[in-house]
Amino acid sequence: MRVKEVSDLVGISARTLHHYDDIGLLVPDEVTEAGYRLYSNDNLETLQQILFFRELDFPLKKIKEVINSPSFDREEALRLHRKMLLEKRQRIDRMLGTLDQTIQHMKGEINMSNKEKFAGFDFSDNPYEQEARERWGDQVVDESKKKIGNMTKGEQKEMSKEWDAIYKKLAALRHHSSASQEAQAAIEEWYDFLNNMGNYSLEAFKGLGQMYVDDERFTKNIDQYGEGLARFMRDAMAVYADSKK
Repeated sequence: MRVKEVSDLVGISARTLHHYDDIGLLVPDEVTEAGYRLYSNDNLETLQQILFFRELDFPLKKIKEVINSPSFDREEALRLHRKMLLEKRQRIDRMLGTLDQTIQHMKGEINMSNKEKFAGFDFSDNPYEQEARERWGDQVVDESKKKIGNMTKGEQKEMSKEWDAIYKKLAALRHHSSASQEAQAAIEEWYDFLNNMGNYSLEAFKGLGQMYVDDERFTKNIDQYGEGLARFMRDAMAVYADSKK
């Protein structure tokens, strides 16, 4: 199968397939004299494995190490994928249950304890951590984790409140110009907040904003505060970073 056929079959872009080839993650079994990549059934099976790993937030570098290991067992990997996806589904089911209860609580139909309001949330394993490490290196992530780990539960709760307040403020401004004084003041709060946990350069801050739009997982989470917030933050972060250079 050619690149376009694989792209149409799987639902990923031709650019992604080219990138996988360039980094040696998924090299087609044949390339024609005209330069067309041809993918075999074995290539497609490998691509399926890659996409399972990506669904579980494995970085590409790690996926390459795993599937190229002499000890790699495809069937064992599939069983592991299934186990991890079931765990992921269970976490999502718990959060859905919390959402349903919260709606009932808001309507006055039930009472929820503070503990019940946060059932299903788990911040011990950040699915974006490896991706952040790849983009900006270990230092900023390790500093952030160390600072959060050294906080008391009360301090972590206050941090979450501050995070929430900043996002709500930005959401209220998302229909304004990203370069407006109000938007820039709010985005500076976000920049300062991040740098209280780590050490984000202006370039990294701008890159993070771009990831809010490029990565649909970030977009989905951020836009829960208001549709279009991720894109607004991306633009405001870029303006802020460029203006401070």
